[in-house]
Amino acid sequence: MRRWLQGYVTSLAEPLLPHFSEGRARLRLGVNTAIHDDTAAELEAFARPLWGLAPLAAGGGTFEHWEYWVRGLAAGTDPRHPEYWGEPGPHGQRIVEMAAIGFALALAPEKLWDPLTGPERERVAHWLRSALDQPTTANNWLFFPVLISLGLDRVGVPYDRETVRTRLDRLETFSLGDGWYADGPTERRDYYVPWSLHFYGLLYAALAGDRDPERAVRFRMRASLFARDFQHWFADDGSAVPYGRSLTYRFAQAAYWGALPYAGVEALPWGVVKGHYLRHLRWWRQQPITTPDGLLSIGYGYPQPALAEQYNAPGSPYWALKTFLPLALPDSHPFWTAPELTAPALPPVTEQPHAGAVLMRSGGDVTLLAGRQHHSWVRHGAEKYAKFAYSTRFGFSVPAGPVGAEQGAYDSMLALSEDGDHFRVREEPADPAVAAGTVRSTWHPWPDVEITTWLTAAPPWHLRVHRIRTARHLHTAEGGFAVDRDGGTDRRTGAARARIASPAGLTGLIDSDGRRTGETVDCLPGTNVLARRTALPLLTTELPPGEHWLRCAVLGTAAGPEGETAWKNPPAPPVPKPNPGGRP
Repeated sequence: MRRWLQGYVTSLAEPLLPHFSEGRARLRLGVNTAIHDDTAAELEAFARPLWGLAPLAAGGGTFEHWEYWVRGLAAGTDPRHPEYWGEPGPHGQRIVEMAAIGFALALAPEKLWDPLTGPERERVAHWLRSALDQPTTANNWLFFPVLISLGLDRVGVPYDRETVRTRLDRLETFSLGDGWYADGPTERRDYYVPWSLHFYGLLYAALAGDRDPERAVRFRMRASLFARDFQHWFADDGSAVPYGRSLTYRFAQAAYWGALPYAGVEALPWGVVKGHYLRHLRWWRQQPITTPDGLLSIGYGYPQPALAEQYNAPGSPYWALKTFLPLALPDSHPFWTAPELTAPALPPVTEQPHAGAVLMRSGGDVTLLAGRQHHSWVRHGAEKYAKFAYSTRFGFSVPAGPVGAEQGAYDSMLALSEDGDHFRVREEPADPAVAAGTVRSTWHPWPDVEITTWLTAAPPWHLRVHRIRTARHLHTAEGGFAVDRDGGTDRRTGAARARIASPAGLTGLIDSDGRRTGETVDCLPGTNVLARRTALPLLTTELPPGEHWLRCAVLGTAAGPEGETAWKNPPAPPVPKPNPGGRP
């Protein structure tokens, strides 16, 4: 298995070689643009493969092309060279990528530092040190100067340690308890918790714990606690719940499982950790995520530019190579010697208040009911954070346009419109609460429309209740899950219900009060993160001004006899009028 992982890293790195610039400091992988300049984007593509190549080298693995990165590092840090990367500025993208170089120097200096001449080393050291006192966003970015400092430590370059200590102190204020962090003073508690905040904290504990032992203990302790919740985010086949931003980093979702053994944290038995880690990578190996020439694409389950955030450049997906950190460990480490264990039996419903979520398991799938997090700055933030449910089987969708359910792809959303064409959805849930398998939130699609939503787990179903207080006439459309339609579909609609079955799964809604009409639509292609073409069941109605209650049961499961049995046996409807402060 170790050899397979070594080969995986090499298979991802070698297709990059034809895309290096003449001076080797730039990697030009495509033409899609990001909010940062092209030089920073080309530095990103150069630096991010080091997340996998450095552990490969540290653990004795071979890679025949280190000279590309050695020559590129020398050229990119030389102000006289035409491929110079430039000085990092405040909040600049270069600081992010400099962290990958610092990481590589810390793990494999013999590959990246030792071949440099004396003057080249001086220029590299000056360039890296120039980032240490630059301001960064108060979130996971505070770790980037810390990672740079770990590389400087390894190669013996002095720097001001106080600026690093200040950032570490601020990072620790983001701790929420139970192993959770917030990504800064925000409501976001997504994959940046495991693949950034815990990952970097464990790196620091392993590489600098001897001089900062108390902080290292805290980082390890929090990471150990986090495993209890994070394991619920993975289905039996290894896939993780698609949720939140930066999903184009793909199998970085498992980077946390690889960082635990590197820092010596047996949060779960080694065989269980190994199983989570390897199942996830095997699942991703089955997905069509590379271009014909072997490059990682922008997207999630397939190349999908519409999913990209505004900071995604062509090299962004190589953040996924952080997952290969265990390759730095010796063959004798128990992570390698322990037998891989199958997915553990976990409760069907788990409440995670820090994330504002309830996770439910059924038939090996995982569904996350969401009611707390939001992100109004990131592209498609409402779809990535504020849908009602996120599924390992069905994924979720982003809109292709503003008009109608086909363009809007309103899976797991209640969409509202004044004209019947242009719809609004939940964007920023407020007043969140998680209790007794239920997530509650309140949201305002218009200032004079208030909606309180309760989502209750009843696997393989979940229940939804909406209390709507509106001063305007509204058209409404509530979606189930969007299901792959390429293999053909069986669609059934009527009063109070709509369902679609395909080889990919069965999804449907039943209106608990019989007031809404069922229908189905074909969403525009390229909207769903897992399936290229999907169909969506909907419940629709119109509401006059006043107070209204909408209730439904929503099914998402595998197709076949068990799915049909589940459809015929929906859960009892929730109580019509929930307590304003609690669950239905």
